[in-house]
Amino acid sequence: MGAAMRHTADIVALEQAAGVYVERGVQEAFEAIPFAPILLGLLYVVLHFAGTAVALVWVHRRHPERFPLVRTTFGAATALALVGYVLYPAAPPRLAKLGFSDTVTSSTGLDLSSDLLGALYKPFAAVPSLHFGYALIVGGVLVAVAGHRAWRVAGALYPLAMLLIIVATGNHFLVDAALGGLVVVAGWLGARHVVDQPTHLTPRLALADCPQTSATITIESTPE
Repeated sequence: MGAAMRHTADIVALEQAAGVYVERGVQEAFEAIPFAPILLGLLYVVLHFAGTAVALVWVHRRHPERFPLVRTTFGAATALALVGYVLYPAAPPRLAKLGFSDTVTSSTGLDLSSDLLGALYKPFAAVPSLHFGYALIVGGVLVAVAGHRAWRVAGALYPLAMLLIIVATGNHFLVDAALGGLVVVAGWLGARHVVDQPTHLTPRLALADCPQTSATITIESTPE
């Protein structure tokens, strides 16, 4: 826990030096809007799990030729993020004792710090943000393959909406989101390398390069 708090302090110092430490102000602005905290809290949970799952199913059914790349990008980005969580534990704003509210817990009744949820995820695994990373993948897929213009616009706006959600709920800093985007780009580049190499991984029989031969197999039956 001590290392996680120190790393969070470093993130805050970096943002303050860059003049982008705005997360507390964003949360306060939305706390002043009626029903905004509960809406953002619900979206934080629902979009990350259900929204991502729906997007994967949609790609698999409607654009199966794109699914291997999308699936592998998710897997590679998640693996890179897990490495980050182990090497650089960091507390989210809501646990950093910096005056942030735990909007999800206070508004939705879903206690993110409960023993049950704590067994399913690591509370001090905030860097990089896979909430933003997954949203970036989903948004990118919609922009790339959606047929209707409205869905492409929604795809372009979706990562920005998720960025607002994770900041306003006190779950991530801007640096967390930026690093989430970085692991997605790295995962996508790695996925392209893997998915685009089927020719030497899958042997093919080139009949045109083989001399044509004919063989006759005669089966004789011998009376007993």
